[in-house]
Amino acid sequence: MNDPVSHCVRLIQEAKTIAALTGAGISTKAGIPDFRGPKGLYVTRRYDPDTVFDIDCFHQDPAPFFQFARDFILLEEKIRPTTAHQFLSDLEKQGKLKGVITQNIDSLHQMAGSKKVYEMHGSFWVSRCLKCGKEFSFTQMKEKIVREDIPHCPCGGVIKPDVVFFGENVKYLAESEDLAARADLFFVIGTSCVVYPAAMIPQYARGKIVVVNQTPVDLPNVVLTVSEDIDTFFTKVAKGLK
Repeated sequence: MNDPVSHCVRLIQEAKTIAALTGAGISTKAGIPDFRGPKGLYVTRRYDPDTVFDIDCFHQDPAPFFQFARDFILLEEKIRPTTAHQFLSDLEKQGKLKGVITQNIDSLHQMAGSKKVYEMHGSFWVSRCLKCGKEFSFTQMKEKIVREDIPHCPCGGVIKPDVVFFGENVKYLAESEDLAARADLFFVIGTSCVVYPAAMIPQYARGKIVVVNQTPVDLPNVVLTVSEDIDTFFTKVAKGLK
């Protein structure tokens, strides 16, 4: 089938269990530049990811991370889910999509209404005191990040957002592998599958794989590769499903 939109529509209609892996590319239209891209936060403010997101560096001096966090928090106030985020949420409401696995820490899938989301790299929506374990909401943490150079709990401990740092284990790895293995249709959206261990997840997919990404992704079982704009493509697919 030459038309990728019609092909994708047919695959969705025929599928019983759909899952998706998403990366930075799905969120760029929401106003979050790819961290490592030409306009990414690492470049525009010269953040060093090996320092900002390294857990040992954080324990030694958390200040560089919170400098980054202030920029990210400002972005969070402005962003909204994209068409692609909403498309996946709608597929879940229809009972087709069984879950989303994401490498992103922006929680845009939840904002779009998705319920089953495995955030492998965590997010900012919950933070915890490293000393006493007290939880802080996103709103509470945002106020502290703006007000304090290094946010501290009333007990005196440093508060760390529930973001996975280099040196920490990713979250929901087993659940993500199981979800991919059960899907007869698996979407890879906005990721080139180069960051491990998330990059391994599509290899567990036994069903058909659809890749929607600006750059090629080398995976087995790919039946459709789409390199056009993610939101434009899923807008067309949504219309085709009606």
